[in-house]
Amino acid sequence: MNAKVEPITTPIPMQDASLDIWSTKYQLKTKNGDPVDSNINETYSRVAKALAEVENKKNRDKVHKDFVWALEHGAIPAGRIMSNAGAGDHKPATSTINCTVSGIVNDSMDDILFKNHEAGLTLKAGCGIGYEFSTLRPKGAYVAGAGATTSGPLSFMDIFDKMCFTVSSAGGRRGAQMATFDVHHPDVLDFIRAKREDGRLRQFNLSLLITEDFIKAVKEDADWKLSFPVTQEELDEDGLDATDTSKFTYREFPVKDQYVTNAEGLVACRIYSTVKARFIWDSIMTSTYDFAEPGFILIDKVNEMNNNWFCENIRATNPCGEQPLPPYGSCLLGSVNLTKFVEKPFTDQATFNFDKYRKVVAIFTRMLDNVVEINGLPLEGQRNEILNKRRHGMGILGLGSTLTMLKMPYGGEASIKFTEEVNREMALEGWRQALSLAKEKGPAPIMEETFTVTEEMLNKRPEMKEDGFKAGDTVKGKVLHAKYSRYMQRIAQFEPELIEKIADKGARFTHHTSIAPTGTISLSLANNVSNGVEPSFAHHYSRNIIREGKKTKEKVDVFSYELLAYRHLVNHKAMPYSEDADSKLPEYFISADEVTPTQHVDIQAAAQLWVDSSISKTANVPTEFPYQDFKEIYMYAYEKGLKGCTTFRFNPEAFQGVLVKEQDLENTTYEFTLDDGSKVSVKGNEEIEYDGEVHSAANLFDALKEGTYGKY
Repeated sequence: MNAKVEPITTPIPMQDASLDIWSTKYQLKTKNGDPVDSNINETYSRVAKALAEVENKKNRDKVHKDFVWALEHGAIPAGRIMSNAGAGDHKPATSTINCTVSGIVNDSMDDILFKNHEAGLTLKAGCGIGYEFSTLRPKGAYVAGAGATTSGPLSFMDIFDKMCFTVSSAGGRRGAQMATFDVHHPDVLDFIRAKREDGRLRQFNLSLLITEDFIKAVKEDADWKLSFPVTQEELDEDGLDATDTSKFTYREFPVKDQYVTNAEGLVACRIYSTVKARFIWDSIMTSTYDFAEPGFILIDKVNEMNNNWFCENIRATNPCGEQPLPPYGSCLLGSVNLTKFVEKPFTDQATFNFDKYRKVVAIFTRMLDNVVEINGLPLEGQRNEILNKRRHGMGILGLGSTLTMLKMPYGGEASIKFTEEVNREMALEGWRQALSLAKEKGPAPIMEETFTVTEEMLNKRPEMKEDGFKAGDTVKGKVLHAKYSRYMQRIAQFEPELIEKIADKGARFTHHTSIAPTGTISLSLANNVSNGVEPSFAHHYSRNIIREGKKTKEKVDVFSYELLAYRHLVNHKAMPYSEDADSKLPEYFISADEVTPTQHVDIQAAAQLWVDSSISKTANVPTEFPYQDFKEIYMYAYEKGLKGCTTFRFNPEAFQGVLVKEQDLENTTYEFTLDDGSKVSVKGNEEIEYDGEVHSAANLFDALKEGTYGKY
């Protein structure tokens, strides 16, 4: 189609759902509910002013103007920044940080409850939090101090789940948690199946820590030993020999000091049972197909590619998986709206303005770096981590919408090439700014720390030996970071001089990029451009939102940004939306379920090349997608070098997702049992009056089944 298209000189009108989300989540209000920000531009000004205050007085006015310009041209700090920066007079106990990870949850009642307390303070401040729970001994294991057996990690996760629900209900914002779990743990099958129980662990996302040896065992159809560490006291009490390979295996474990170890630092683990690796694999695939969880974190790849490989062992992530973090690790986020740089959209002359894009990235990098100074984190360990490493995660949003405006079908060869290019340019510009800011303000403190070279480090990075390093030598963090991290070596392929300068001067931060799911900022501040690196879920669909005072989630109609732009610039049609009027959209208008799983992975792999943390991405598959084909997605993701993989298949027998298509609701029938025992069947998109309120049938059924009715 070559219709004449007007340039985007006037903003595309904000849809009601977008303004509503801005008002409920990001508009600053007094305790009486009176607005402090009267419109979105005032929200931008508040945030820009708060972040510019970090600068020296002589720079402050210029930096403030730069920040406002960047916010108006595509820079979108993450939700905690938009909501809380400059809001101290009205909510002083909140943080500007999105992502945190708990300290290691040690295998003692005292430490479990202490970490639960710390998590409550973290969630109260508005931060998400992740934990590894496979550090806790398996169900049925003997606890010497208690003279009894333990109920296992899942039972303790229930405590964290209830705490999170209580804290988020009191605060009005849904709490967000991630639980990771090692595939070696004896209770791994219980973890995989945990969400099959109605209402259980619904305040958690769940992800398995998948290791290279497990993937190898699956491919070879080998046995898999489920094991847990043993103490010297346990060996002595039971008269066991840790060198007996029929009863013990040695493996990596995040806690070493209380367990038996060998000369290589591996931990002696008692074998509880042996199963086929493919049995566990099939259990993972079945659960993920039916319940969209657990997710899949390739933890060896995460640690191999970590810029801080020399001082961190990562075992957990933030709630959506885009930030793998060490114990007490913390990170702030922000995304650049790619639709802001499309010129002559929907035409054969459509282009992407990379010069303007790089300018926004440069200013935004300073802006996010300044957030570190006003972090508002509640725990000392969190503050130490973020101040020492100054980690932030800049990403993109609106990729799917942008590809449509450029007339590139999502998942096609041109779209994969563009995805790599746009993320590479963000990365290169970000590290240029890392050097510039280090010269101006000083590098992240960890860059100037001195580290002793160990045999383990030399084994991980053989090229250090080639450069003359030997065990016992000392070296600055900036050298280990710039010259020997696998990711920074990739940057060096394009700008070797930049990496040499960073090795000499240091960088302002250790990590620069991360692609978050961007759900509510995409919908609100960006007028529903597609989330992160996703295609648009659909061009007209419903979003289930928690509305304070309502007993079930509220179903709200939303429209993709590219549909609004196309109607505004090409069709010249105004709202309300009409299915008939837009039934003949061009073929490059792609939505999520039109993208094959392989294409989803290919896009993620193209982005991951230039993202130094990780990516939150979901491969949506249709309800009727064949299970055998579904299983191949995860092995393909492994082969493509991803750090993780998540899928979503609409399954009305499980529970509602946040985003739902009208057709899925229309095709799903829910059966309600009335007080007199009779049953009534209702389509998912029908409305029901119940308990004095009107609810969508799907959301009412879900709330009653999950036990959340009236508890939001």
